[in-house]
Amino acid sequence: MIRPLILAVLLGLTACSAAPDAPSAPTAPVVDEKPKAALTVTPASGEGISPAGPFEVGVTGGALTAVALTNAEGKAVKGELTADRWVATEDLGYDKVYTWSGSAKGQDGAEVPVSGSFRTLKPQRLTNVSANVGDHETYGIAMPIKMTFSAPVQDKASVQKAMTVTTSVPTEGAWAWLSDTEAHWRPREYWKPNTEVSVDVNVYGVPFGGGAYGSNDLHVQFKIADRALVAKANTKTHRFEIYRDGVLLHDFPASYGKADEAMSTTRSGTHVVMAKWAKRPMVSQYFGYNVEVMWAVQISGNGEFVHENNKTIPKQGKENVSHGCANLSEARAKIFYDLTIAGDPVEVVGTAITLGPEDRDYWDWALDWAAWTAKSAVKG
Repeated sequence: MIRPLILAVLLGLTACSAAPDAPSAPTAPVVDEKPKAALTVTPASGEGISPAGPFEVGVTGGALTAVALTNAEGKAVKGELTADRWVATEDLGYDKVYTWSGSAKGQDGAEVPVSGSFRTLKPQRLTNVSANVGDHETYGIAMPIKMTFSAPVQDKASVQKAMTVTTSVPTEGAWAWLSDTEAHWRPREYWKPNTEVSVDVNVYGVPFGGGAYGSNDLHVQFKIADRALVAKANTKTHRFEIYRDGVLLHDFPASYGKADEAMSTTRSGTHVVMAKWAKRPMVSQYFGYNVEVMWAVQISGNGEFVHENNKTIPKQGKENVSHGCANLSEARAKIFYDLTIAGDPVEVVGTAITLGPEDRDYWDWALDWAAWTAKSAVKG
């Protein structure tokens, strides 16, 4: 009687058992595809391109094998080539056509050409820039940096952004536009002695506004003297004091402008030594004199000097009788002449008229810091 049950169990086991494995489909082989070279060319084409650049070629997925950028005459632009980038290292000319050539090889082994052509912009006019400071020269602690442009600048912000000052020690300073053709940079306080200064004016190809562009870049490196020489001229006490690093070296009697009119008034404010001459003619049609003086040190653009005048020795230390200059005896003027260099400050006090734009050149220190920074074309 148990055989049917055994048969049922056997049948059930047979129904639940797995079928034999079917043969698997063949797997496609994996192909390791290597990337092709992908180029970026700046600029590949276009009109009105700034000749200041940048001009470069970059590659991903491969390496540059050769790159050239040539002008219409076939002259190549200088550049630096690495495996993944070529960068022009010189400015291009205005209103010129340039053509790219060369190639890159991808990791897949295929060559990809570098190609393209563009034209640089044509300015309506060019504006030149020059500096008051000389390369590798040494100046006093009050020396401002002055950039003079050959024509009025309309787009002052663009030009100012292209001008930088770098110092060897932290120095707070700022650009100020003292006219449409002059941008000055000065520190908030006098320079620290031994400061090394680099000025980079990269305005070639920069728009000046009104269709004008910069015609040249300018780079200057100079340093500040290893001493802080300051002259203090007091028109009320009739004294001329010379300090070095805060120590009084000399206290001379002097005579200043007699101040009977504006033209003969020595200006109050911080003057800056501009230049000096062992002998110099002093000529004034207004006051009617033509004389030669010794040890003449110019301290403003309006005709103010510190110089020898032995004729006024009886008045020196007692009365102001000059036409605006600081008169010293010959021996004392020689001492100051020997000690001072361009950029040293001469701090004048005691008169009712102060330095201003009409005095030209270095009236920079007549402005306090808020007034100075307000003349910047770049805010913030």
